[in-house]
Amino acid sequence: MSTAQRSSKPRLADLTSGWDDRDLIIYRLLLLLAIAFPFGATFLTGGSGGALINTAADAGVYVLLAIGLNIVVGYAGLLDLGYAAFFAIGAYTVGMFSSGQLYGSPLHHEIHLPFWLLLFVGMFAAAGFGALLGAPTLRLRGDYLAIVTLGFGEIVPRIFRYLGPGSVLGNWTGGVNGIAGIDPPSLPFGISGPWENGAAFGFLPRFDFIDPLAFYILMVILVVLCVIAANNLYRSRLGRAWMAVREDEVAAAATGVNTVAIKLLAFAIGASFSGFAGTYYGAKLSLVSSENFAFVVSVTVLIMVVLGGMGNIPGVIIGALGIYYVLFNLLTNLPDLAVNAANSIGLGFLNTSKGDWIGLHDEVQRLNFLVFGLILVLVMLLRPQGLLPSRVREQELAKGISEEAVFDLREES
Repeated sequence: MSTAQRSSKPRLADLTSGWDDRDLIIYRLLLLLAIAFPFGATFLTGGSGGALINTAADAGVYVLLAIGLNIVVGYAGLLDLGYAAFFAIGAYTVGMFSSGQLYGSPLHHEIHLPFWLLLFVGMFAAAGFGALLGAPTLRLRGDYLAIVTLGFGEIVPRIFRYLGPGSVLGNWTGGVNGIAGIDPPSLPFGISGPWENGAAFGFLPRFDFIDPLAFYILMVILVVLCVIAANNLYRSRLGRAWMAVREDEVAAAATGVNTVAIKLLAFAIGASFSGFAGTYYGAKLSLVSSENFAFVVSVTVLIMVVLGGMGNIPGVIIGALGIYYVLFNLLTNLPDLAVNAANSIGLGFLNTSKGDWIGLHDEVQRLNFLVFGLILVLVMLLRPQGLLPSRVREQELAKGISEEAVFDLREES
């Protein structure tokens, strides 16, 4: 590739140019929003914005998951319905090796490794299991591959649930109760300032991540690092091979691409992002339970990727934030919003239960996921390519793809 071609590519780190590039503009807006959000939340709530900041940090977990699944689904074109399994592996890694859980195991010894080391341990553990899943199954395609990944996603949480009290193999994971008392992330130094009840600036001998703002800042840093890594993968030789397999696996194999190895790398690297997110999730929540990694998590992350725009990281981020807001904010508060709306327009009698009518609040609560389904259907009807698709997918859906055979083209000529 020539120097001119290399220099014409927009780079994520180049913040002084590229204002004509849609994705770079969105990256900048998202970064500015991430920086301004804590200040805005604190100002709008009169100094008590901790709950909003904590919610934003939790949303970042799904952003990491969506970026990782985008590698598998958006780049390589593989349908993974068991992605939550790798999320669980990362979370249980930090749970087992950063708490007193292993004291009750056959080891009879607690292990407390630093969170920063466990970030990479969880990442490589998830990547290893991703490769382990992919090795015997990646010769499968389409629906068959999806069914295998679905089975893997169902098996892993049950294994963690089984390896608890009463298991013949010993209590490794706490079973149904999970693992509690996980060590929070910490730094050997910290800085105090006016943000801590008006304290003076100074250095601290140790800083533990307890405040929601600290977890939020850590999440923003992790998301930025993962976005940079995913963008570099997309522009690499491996990324081009993934896209070749996605478009036509037979043609890619005919040109010399080792399709099995390429798909295996997609599964492993995508799983590593999920393990990365799981490690953060376990340390932040300080509790890991198999109930948090059900099939619905995999489906939710897949919806985020498809709705945001497969193959395009800014679209995936927007899709993840949008779906998270709908699921954990809008639908949660929808019954109360419906009650207030009924009162404001003089229909307060709907809030009272009478006969078979259970009241507007409970009725709307029962219909929460019907509303969610309608939102998804409307978005996909209006934007079948996703909210912010990649350029290639946008052109395919706008202009179509030619499927004419060679002899048809010869006849036309």
